[in-house]
Amino acid sequence: MNNRRSNIEIIADMLKVGENGAGKTEIMYSANMSYSQIQKYLGFLMSHGFIDKVEVGNPVVTYQVTELGLKLLKSIDSVMAMLGWLDQ
Repeated sequence: MNNRRSNIEIIADMLKVGENGAGKTEIMYSANMSYSQIQKYLGFLMSHGFIDKVEVGNPVVTYQVTELGLKLLKSIDSVMAMLGWLDQ
């Protein structure tokens, strides 16, 4: 298989980083993403209710995974484990 990550793997990486709350830069670097990718994926995840934007100060913003996001992450991990793709 190729070494490029799928959209699902990128989403799973983002959700893992945001489980305890994280800033945009932390998510971007931890999930090994470009700025344009973080914009695209954060918008998607927020619009579908998987991540919430939490303002913890002015102008500090944190992104927190929702219960729905945790369910999605668990499902992704299960599918990847069944396919033997986890931790490759």
